[in-house]
Parts: sequence; structure tokens; C-alpha cells
Amino acid sequence: MKVSLVFILTTAMMILATSTIQATAEKPVPPEAKREVKIREIHGKKLLDPYFWLREKESQEVIRYLKEENRYTKTIMQDTETLQSHLFEEMKSRIKESDLSVPEKIGPYYYYSRTEEGKQYRLHCRKRLEENSVEEIIFDENKYAENKPYFSLGALKISPDHNILAYSVDYTGAEKFELHFLNLETAIEFSEVVASTTYGVVWAEDNKTVFYTLMDETGRADRIMKHKLGTPVEKDKLVYHEKDGQFWTGVSKTRDKKFIFIDSNSTTSSEVRFLDALKPDDDFKVFRSRQKNIEYGLVHQGSDFYIITNDNAVNFKVYKTPDNKIEPENWQLFIDHRPTVLIDDIDAFARHIVISERDEGLQKIRFFDLNSGKFKPIEFEEAVYSVNLDSNPEYDTDTIRYRYTSLTTPESVFDYNLSTGKAELKKQYEVLGSFKSSDYISERIYAIASDQTRIPISLIHRKDQHRRAAPLYLTAYGSYGSSFDPYFSSIRLSLLDRGFTYAIAHVRGGQEMGRPWYDNGKLLKKKNTFTDFIACAEHLIKLNYTDNEHLVINGGSAGGLLMGAVANMRPDLFKLVIADVPFVDVINTMSDPSLPLVREEYEEWGNPNDKEYFEYMLSYSPYDNVKAQDYPTMLVTAGLNDPRVSYWEPAKFVAKLRANKTDKNFLLLKTNMDAGHAGASGRYDYLKEIAFEYAFIFKFLNIKF
Repeated sequence: MKVSLVFILTTAMMILATSTIQATAEKPVPPEAKREVKIREIHGKKLLDPYFWLREKESQEVIRYLKEENRYTKTIMQDTETLQSHLFEEMKSRIKESDLSVPEKIGPYYYYSRTEEGKQYRLHCRKRLEENSVEEIIFDENKYAENKPYFSLGALKISPDHNILAYSVDYTGAEKFELHFLNLETAIEFSEVVASTTYGVVWAEDNKTVFYTLMDETGRADRIMKHKLGTPVEKDKLVYHEKDGQFWTGVSKTRDKKFIFIDSNSTTSSEVRFLDALKPDDDFKVFRSRQKNIEYGLVHQGSDFYIITNDNAVNFKVYKTPDNKIEPENWQLFIDHRPTVLIDDIDAFARHIVISERDEGLQKIRFFDLNSGKFKPIEFEEAVYSVNLDSNPEYDTDTIRYRYTSLTTPESVFDYNLSTGKAELKKQYEVLGSFKSSDYISERIYAIASDQTRIPISLIHRKDQHRRAAPLYLTAYGSYGSSFDPYFSSIRLSLLDRGFTYAIAHVRGGQEMGRPWYDNGKLLKKKNTFTDFIACAEHLIKLNYTDNEHLVINGGSAGGLLMGAVANMRPDLFKLVIADVPFVDVINTMSDPSLPLVREEYEEWGNPNDKEYFEYMLSYSPYDNVKAQDYPTMLVTAGLNDPRVSYWEPAKFVAKLRANKTDKNFLLLKTNMDAGHAGASGRYDYLKEIAFEYAFIFKFLNIKF
């Protein structure tokens, strides 16, 4: 990569000036001097929370403190502003700014989205199937985002007759969406607007009835409402209320458009209700009543329901039953349980059932031909990759679309013919510039955890990079059974082309190696997530990929909990820690059921009202385990409107670290005052946030260009 002499000299001058800027930057005033300490007693233990006052979002003192932290961070990072701009332009230069998604056929139209150079958001379009048809822009996100500091599109659903668009928008990052309706024939908005909906919106087949989801005061999706187009919102009917605080609910429609489902789920249990999509005024019927620790889901094909369930099957199995004989005694086994293969999902088409699975940590797809009665696999060549089915809205088809990527392969869209077994590459997202996949190598290695479990690590580096103690960026998630699958990122090249290795630790708490991988990283086994990560870091150092003076770690949300925990447990092991919107105040948050997600997540973390869970959570909660010791240099981020991890969690964590840590390493808090959990919403603003984090890495690893 060529860099101008001016940039090299500018960067060198900034590095020389660093010590002066850092010496003059004043750390924010410790907030504990302003407010009294909150004391709560749980199970006979007194817990001190000196920063509880930071929860007062409407307080000018709180806002002033957060802005004070932001000013401090900006001052410390001031010498990297030219570098940030360079990194931003570099990342942007690899992206094809004007680009088009692969069109997908839905009824008489091809639907697609596209981006235009200089615009932050997507344009959603359609064309009729006829040759030389004219493009119709049905929704321009840029129009709605204009002059807004934040914009997020929730639902974008076309009515079955393709005439009405239901869309929802969020302007704060709090994930509370306004639902609107637009007549695509006249371009006139309907007068009714539904406030504070969640993501779920479904049309009935009558083209005038819409089912949508509302939330309770904690942000839990708890109600399914029915709206008749053209009628006042006040007359909308409640069709289902999920009263159990550990369950959340949503609404969906089968691919064949015959049924509408209401799904109620906790972390460990499920319940599905169904309704004829042609009869939206009928009552929903329960498919199978919820049972403790039994999950299930449905798809519909022909005249049958297919049921995926973990009932006596930790990695799930599949049954089928006639849609008019849903009692369990009528269920017939379709795919049996296999101890080493997790069934992730099933999809139903007119002549095929498609099964997404995980085998030894790799995603796989196979399908069942209903005519021949045979299962067939779809083959993939690379050793480490990710593959996922696309939305595939058409039911009566022999072609499915999937997305394939790996650490070295940009996202690629394939159409696979289930009859011929041939895959057609429809699009590989272009990486502009000098990128060549052959310049990089990806590997999968294994660390050994303290209990002798083998922990996979996926990694990538340049082929011309010889193994040595070089900079390494290690990341992980490890919660909710959410698997961190390897994927390509053109942004990541800004690290790899400067000698970094990028590594993903597939720690327990995810689901990469099957459902037991998740079960062994939650509740009273949560610490496995942290010790697995430490074992991966130690293994990478042992193999000389890096050393603890060049090891950068990153995680967000529950992955931020991981960052806080390992920083407390092994601060000597890491040079830099980046914790994005981290869930670090576990005890205080989980002890307050009025907060978002708390009751739903008792089955993930435990209920602190139970002494055993309380003591276990207290033993690892990052905020509660900050102590007088040396910590690595750290960057912690927050979103003021975050509904998932409240801004005060990272803010309190940083404040407590400031008061207790014994080192002179830098600790930075950066709060986005206009966004929520996902950070900046525009594609350029998002790149600027990444450029900031990369500049933080280069600055504090003293990497010169």
C-alpha cells in the first residue's frame, strides 16, 4: 500500500506530539465526589454502587459528565485525527459506493436495493418482470434520514397485491419504530401512524389487515395487534398478550402464505399459535402448549407442518404432521437427533425441505427432495467459511439462494438449482483497489481449555507474514447461543495489510459446536466463556502469533461483558481492550426487572433472587470485580439511547476503573449521544467509528506508517 510522504511526516509529527497532548488532558472529575453511595443488601451482602446516579438520563449533571468524558477522549485522540481521516478514506475506497443487490423475484416484480455514491442510506426499488421495465423507487431511506442524527429502517413489507407498503422508522436508536403505510400507486401516505412498534409486521392475505408488535415498559415485545387499513389506530384489536415476563412474542407468515404464526419464546421454551392467512378475523390456535425446557418451531409445506424441536434431542430433530392433525400422537419422525450435528433451521418449498445444520463447527446445507424421497448435500470447498440461506420469498421454485463468505472470500450470492445440483454465482461483492484473496491465508487451530475442551480459533493473515510476535486482533462473543461465524470484511484489510493477524475465538456460550456448546457457557457455567477466551489468547502467544505487548482484544454487548471479565481476571495478558457497548453491570441490571431484557434473560444469566445464581454472577460481574490493580489501555463505548445495554453500564464501569486502577495506562469512554446499541446508522458514519477504533489501536501500539 502506497502512502504519501506528507502523510508519513504528518503522522510522525503527531506521534512526537502525543506526550504533550496527553500531559495537558485533564481526566473527567470522579463522579463519586458528587453523589452519595447507593447501598443495597442482597442475600445478606451489602453491595456498594457509588455511580448509581449515572442512571439519571434526564439529569444535566449526567449529560455534562458524559460530554466531559467525550471531550477527554477527543483530546487524547486529537493527534490521530489526520490518521482517522486517512483510514476512513482508505476503508471507503475499497467499497463500491454505487452498488446493486441481487434482485429477487416476488410475484410480478423483481425487488432489489441499491446504494449511490455520497449517500448514507439505501434506496429500495422494484421493476416488473417484463423486459425493459422502468425502475420504481418504493422507499428512499436517504429522504427519511435527511437532517436526522440517526435513522434506522425497521419493517419494509409489501402487501400481497403489491400496492401498499408498510414501513417503520426509528430516529433515536431506541428501537421504537413508527409504523406508516404508503400507497405505491398514488404515492400518498395513509393517515394512520402507529407509535412504538417493534420490528415485526405481517400482512394478511386480504391486503388490508396488518399484524404488528408492541412492547411493554421494559422494551419487551409482549403484544400482537391487528390493524385494518384506513381505520383509526385507536380501534386496533389486541389479538395476543404475552403476560409471562420471561417470554417475548413476534409475528410471521409461512412462505406458502397459508398461515400466520405468533411465536412466544423464552431462552429455553417455545409456543406457537397459527391462523389461516385468508381469515384474519378468526382466532389464533395454539399448536402445542409451552413446556419447560422444550423449544420448537414450525414451517408449512403442502398440507403438512414440519416441527423442529429439542424435545429429548439436545441438537434438535424434525417431525412432520398433517396441518389438520396437530396432536403429538400424529407426529412422524422426519430427521432423527444426532449427537454431533445441530439442526439450525428448516425451510419449506413446494418440492423440497431445506435443512441448515452445524457439523464440527461448520455450517452445512442439505435438502430433501419430496419427489425422490432422498436427502442431498450442497458441497462447499473451503475449510473455514460461513453460509446462510437468503430470504427466498418464492415458495413454488426449485432454486434457492444462499450467501457464502469466508475470512478470505468476499460475500458471494449463489442461486442453487435443487433439481440439477448446480450453483450459479449471481454476485460477489466487489472489493476495489489491489485486494487479492490469494494474498491471504485462513486457518483453524484449537486451544485447550482448563477442562481439556478443544476451543476453535479461526484466523487470517497475509501469506507473506511470517509467524512472529506481531500485532493480533482477537475477538469473540460467546452468549445466547449466537455463533460467531467467520466472514469477510474489506474494513479488516486496514489491519491485515499492516501486519496484523485477525482471530475469532469460538468460545462456549455460542453454538458453533452444537447446543451443548451453548449450554456449557451460560448460567452456572458462564465462566467457561471467559476462561476459554483466556486459553485462546495464551495459545496464540504460545504459537508465536503475537505476544502480550501486541495483543488487542475486542467484543461488543455480551462480548463486552467478556472483555470486562477477562480484563479483571488477566489484565497482564492484553495490551489493548476495546469494549463496545459492554454489558458489565450484571448484578445491578439483573436485579432490576423494570429494565429492558432482564426478565427474559433469567434463563441466560440466572435470577439473582436465587442465592446460588446471585453469588455466581457476583463472582464475575465486571463492574463488581474492578479492583486495585494494573489494567491495560482501554477504550469503552456507549450509546445514549441504547435499549439493550443502557449507557450507564459502560459509564459506571469506566468511572469505577478510574477510581481503582493502579496503572498510568489510558482509559477512554466514548458515548454516542445520538444513537443506540448499533452505533452510528449511516454507512459513512459507521466507517468513521471503525476508523476511530483502528486509530486507537495504531496509536497505542505505536505502529508507524
